[in-house]
Amino acid sequence: MPILGLPPSLYPTKPAHFDIEKVIRPNILSLHPYRCARDDYSEGILLDANENALGHSIPSPSKQDTGSTLEPELEHTLDLDLHRYPSPTHDPIKSRIAELRNLPGPEYAFLGVGSDEVIDLLMRICVAPGKEKILTTPPTYGMYAVCAQVNDVGVVKCPLELTGAFGEGGEKGRFSVRLEEMKKAIGADPSIKLIFLCSPGNPTGTLIPLRTVRELLEYENFKGVVVVDEAYIDFAEEGASAASLVHEYANLCVMQTLSKSFGLAAIRLGIAIAHPALIQILMNTKAPYNISTPTASLALSALSPPAVVSMREKVAKLVASRQSLLKGLAALQLLGLGSAIGGNDANFVLVPILEKNGSGKPDNVRAQQIYKTLAEEHGVVVRYRGGEPGCTGCVRITVGTEEENEVLLRKLRELLELL
Repeated sequence: MPILGLPPSLYPTKPAHFDIEKVIRPNILSLHPYRCARDDYSEGILLDANENALGHSIPSPSKQDTGSTLEPELEHTLDLDLHRYPSPTHDPIKSRIAELRNLPGPEYAFLGVGSDEVIDLLMRICVAPGKEKILTTPPTYGMYAVCAQVNDVGVVKCPLELTGAFGEGGEKGRFSVRLEEMKKAIGADPSIKLIFLCSPGNPTGTLIPLRTVRELLEYENFKGVVVVDEAYIDFAEEGASAASLVHEYANLCVMQTLSKSFGLAAIRLGIAIAHPALIQILMNTKAPYNISTPTASLALSALSPPAVVSMREKVAKLVASRQSLLKGLAALQLLGLGSAIGGNDANFVLVPILEKNGSGKPDNVRAQQIYKTLAEEHGVVVRYRGGEPGCTGCVRITVGTEEENEVLLRKLRELLELL
């Protein structure tokens, strides 16, 4: 039997224990997706979608009106046929993603309104409300638990290793995956349908080795999908992305985004990379026109070869600034700032603020006081993470511009001396 109507050339070959049709909720599997007007025709005299044929109503100054001109960016946006619905597929963007991430083809990519839409869709198509669960590895991205609660989905937590120093290559030590404990949790609860791994982790900054991902994908007792959230992957070492595995494993979904390395957080474009069978189900389930035309235009430009070169140059600069920031933070240790913890593979660092008495113990009270004073009195905003497992006393600091990093270090020094 063909899998979801796919041709034999796209059948998954690994792993043998995985059957996508047993993972997808029956009501989703039998879904007849909504067919929007642009699914059928996109050119010609378009009288099929009840659009406004006279165009948008945003005033444009006339060519003769020299006293009023549009910003070039707005002028470009207004030329995008905004009175027409956008493409439901955005194949040119997917083709550029496939080229960038070395995918077999654009059919391995899905576009969402940020990664958050992908997270929500995966839960809705795979996990039965009130009956089935997801597995997370705290400390991790908070939206997994939020989406689970919204969808009435249970959460099994298998915390990362929370003690000791970070090990080379992320193999062992603080914030590494406790693989055997995860397997025990999966074996004890067959209702787990999705595993969420954040790599590099948020707030940990720790990269999960691909061999760990492979071991979970090949674990016969797990019949669901392993989801690897790679929002920060471009800040990690080359070749670290699990996207390289999607042509082998049908039970893998890799999430990426244009928000971080591409610097386009405002356009809200997330990406799912997975086997075409899963991509097709995501396409069947999403809203008809989930990616707007202005967002698509910016995304296509951002994924052009010159823009990708620019992105990589900026990433390299941020990685270098990350090292400088870590060096500057280390110089504050005598004032009660701990050494950075985690893998430091993202565009942020995680550092504990310690008790002022020199005990060397992380201090949530002092950390909150410094965090709030930084923001409210000095205009420098970091993120307090002391409530997360293994992150007592910690603040998460995004790598800023050189000037911003300098201001942060100066203000942080002042407060560590004062508070």
